[in-house]
Amino acid sequence: MWPFGPGGRKSDPSALGRRGERLAMKFLKSLGLKILVRNYSCRAGEIDIIALDESTKKSMGWPTIVFVEVKTRKSDLVVGPESAVDSRKRRKIEKVAAHYLSSRDADEYAWRFDVIAVVIPPDGGKPQITHLSDAF
Repeated sequence: MWPFGPGGRKSDPSALGRRGERLAMKFLKSLGLKILVRNYSCRAGEIDIIALDESTKKSMGWPTIVFVEVKTRKSDLVVGPESAVDSRKRRKIEKVAAHYLSSRDADEYAWRFDVIAVVIPPDGGKPQITHLSDAF
């Protein structure tokens, strides 16, 4: 992989990931979700965003804690960023979510796992966001 971005500057994958997470949080907020935690980590691993979806209270009778994995890429020509959330990654996210839930009084909440794929074109084009609600 070529390590340089536009203009010959060295690209920083972690900066791309942080930008993707910021865009994902803005997107989730636009849907009415409240961001509870960003980059929650424990011994089992890390989850990018934990949010609260109050809209499910009407339909299900309780709000939903949403565990969100964000995958950011510069292109989705070969494969979409969401494909990086494979079975191994899902199991890890589930373990981290179990740790989060076990350390809180979460009996009155449902929970789900979402994936947000962000494609940020290197040419400065408009980022594309794909939200897979209840992805696994």
